[in-house]
Formats: sequence, structure tokens, C-alpha cells
Amino acid sequence: MDGLPARTRLYVACAAVGALCCLIPLRTDRTSWWPVLLLAALYACGERVARRRFAGTLYPVLLAGAFLLPASAAALVPLPGALLSPVGRRPVALRRGWRAARLVIGVWAASRTHEALGGRDAVRASDSPALILPAAAAVLVLCLVLAVLDGGTVAPAEGLPPRRARHRLFLRSLAPVGVHGLAGLMMAVLWHSPYGPVAALLVLFPMAVSWWVFAQYHRERAAHQATIRALVQAVDIKDGYTRGHGERVGQASMMIARELGMDEGRVEVIRFAGILHDVGKLGVPTRLLRKDGPLTAEERRVIELHPEYGHEITRGISFLGEARSAILHHHERLDGSGYPYGLVGSQIPEPARVVAVADAFDAMTSTRSYSRARPVRAALEELRRCAGAHFDPRMVTALTRVIDREGWHPVVTADEPGLPVQTSAPSPDPVPERPGARR
Repeated sequence: MDGLPARTRLYVACAAVGALCCLIPLRTDRTSWWPVLLLAALYACGERVARRRFAGTLYPVLLAGAFLLPASAAALVPLPGALLSPVGRRPVALRRGWRAARLVIGVWAASRTHEALGGRDAVRASDSPALILPAAAAVLVLCLVLAVLDGGTVAPAEGLPPRRARHRLFLRSLAPVGVHGLAGLMMAVLWHSPYGPVAALLVLFPMAVSWWVFAQYHRERAAHQATIRALVQAVDIKDGYTRGHGERVGQASMMIARELGMDEGRVEVIRFAGILHDVGKLGVPTRLLRKDGPLTAEERRVIELHPEYGHEITRGISFLGEARSAILHHHERLDGSGYPYGLVGSQIPEPARVVAVADAFDAMTSTRSYSRARPVRAALEELRRCAGAHFDPRMVTALTRVIDREGWHPVVTADEPGLPVQTSAPSPDPVPERPGARR
């Protein structure tokens, strides 16, 4: 929110005024303050951990407060945690105020909805059938209020229509907040049970475990991506004429795999194979990769070792799985004319047949030092001509279908100024043996 326009600051100020109105007690009966203080302290402590470790919000505690307390008291639960939570960017006070205001209004609205539908009485009586509807309605209202409020800041920042931004935010929050709502409902029911508040707090333990597992998964995935990016950058630096080639081959391989109906786990592995298919070039002398002239027979044999080098380089990367077979065999051809082993037909692993088609397609639709890019349609026609001899017809048909439907819009994040870059869109040979070779 640095350099916020006056309009946005006014919007946040209005939200803060609305939050203050929600905190005004709407009833004259006396409220027991110890549940409010306990839930507020729990939320304040848990929120710091949740944001730092899991980048999340402790919605179960907020919803438990909405199910247990009057609306104005429930609205106090998120206030200390939101005002004291760490903020990474300036203006700090405005960001904290906005975070507190949106949560206060959301929890107040959820609590009012829950109480209006008889939810508090059902929680006290532990009446299972009557618990569900008020709790579900409260979760929906919380998601809706937060989406409406956040949409007012997200829409201008992202240049989206407010209605579209709010709709997207609402759908995105519905599933996770719904799960947290079940945990909050369990806390509220146990709170009034003979086991008391201590048992209610134990509900947070499995939630914390699930958050930890989820965070570990994302850390592992980020580590995988970092490993892949480091290898790709190393290849791109060594062989600048094919910069971005791996990412485009990965994208085309993913499109083929999805068109063939593969599950998402295998699609991801095949995408990795496409990105890293040329990683073996790290073992090829740079002078050969950049040689400005025809290759000798001996030099060609050295170049043709790169699939085996790539297979060895990725040997210790366990998450690649069958991607390693694609790295090793992506230059094999159905008629046995490929390398390194001259495999024929179904002897070639399926991921390698996918990557072979994606590799040839990008080679033909990219400008290099020795060839100009062909149009996409001409490249697809060349692939169809070579299907059955060089390429698996299923893979060629899948790529043709998906490009006819979605087009070819490669996204390359590796391109940087000052380095030789391929341009997407013909090579006289559908499968160039190496970049930089003049034919």
C-alpha cells in the first residue's frame, strides 16, 4: 500500500469506521469476558505463528468466537491479533488497521447470521442436525463479506472489474474457510461439553499438523522448482542460442500430456522432463555447442552423448522419476534411426515420445543462428509428415488438437536482455542436432 491514492485511504478509513460500529454492544445483557480474552489471546499468538510459518489465518478461532459469543463480543476476538501481527510493507499502521477492520466486520456479520438462525442455542444443546445450517450460513457470510471488502482494494490494483474480483476472491476462500468452519464448530460444541474449553482448544492440534504438512509440501515443491531453475539457467548460460528452449518444450510437453488425459502428477513429471531434456549439454564442450560451421563425425558423436550426460546429471534427483527416461531417450525415433541406443517403436518410453514431439515443434518454431522460424501451422504439418517414422502419431495428434483449440502462447521467464534469444514461431530440419550448426 505504499503511495496509496487518497481514494484507497478513504476506503480503508470507511472500513475502520464500520468496524468500530460493529464493536458497539448491541445488547444490554452482561457478557462474560473471559471467553473473549481467551480466544483473543489464542488468536493473537496463533496468528503470528500462522502468518510466519504457513502464510495463513487462524479462522477456526475466529469462527469459534462467532459461534459462541454475541456479535459485538465475537468481533473483538480478531482485533488484538490483527493490530499486532507482523507487516512486511509500509504503511504499517494502515495495513494493520485494514486487516483488523475487515476481520472485525466479517466476524461480526458471521456471528449475527449464526445467532439469527438459532445457531447459539443449537451449540449449547449440542443438537447435531440444527448445528449445520447456521454454521454453514455463517461461513458463507464471512467469505462473502471478506470478498466484498477485499475486492474494493484488489480490483483497482489488478485492473479488474470489482464484480469479477469479488467473485474470484469468494470462490477461492470458500473451500479453506469452510474446512476451518468445521473446526470452529467442533471447538464451540466441545466448549459447552462436559470436557470444557481445554478440549475445545485441542481441536487446533490436528489443524496445526495439517497446516505443517501443507507447508512442507509447498516448501518441497519450491525446492523442486529451484533445482529445475538452477539447471535450466546453467544450460541457458552455456548455450545462449537456445535460451528459453527448455521452458517452451516443457510447456508443449505438458499440453500434450494433458490432452492425452494423464493425471496431474504425471503431467508435472513430463513438464520437468521437457524443461530439462537438454541438461546434458552441460557435459558437452562449449566450443562444439557454439561452433559456427559444420560438425565433423567425431564432434557429432560427442554432441550425441548429451542425453546420457543428462541422465547421469539427474541421477540423484529423486523427484524427477520417469522424467529421467525422457531425458535419456528424447532423441530416439520410432524407426530406430535415433540415438543414443537406436530404440524402436514401443521400446521408447512414453514420456520420451512426448518430449521428442515437443522438442521438434519448438525447434521448428524458433529462430536460431542457422535457421529461421517456421509458422506454427507449417511446423505441425511437418510433424504430421514425420509421424509414424520419427514421431509417435498419438503425440503429434494431441499437440495438433490442443494448439488448434488453445493456440501456442509460450511463456518464457528465463529471457533477459543482452543474451541471444530464440523467437517463437523454421528449421529446414524438424529435429536440429544442435544449436549453432550451419547445414
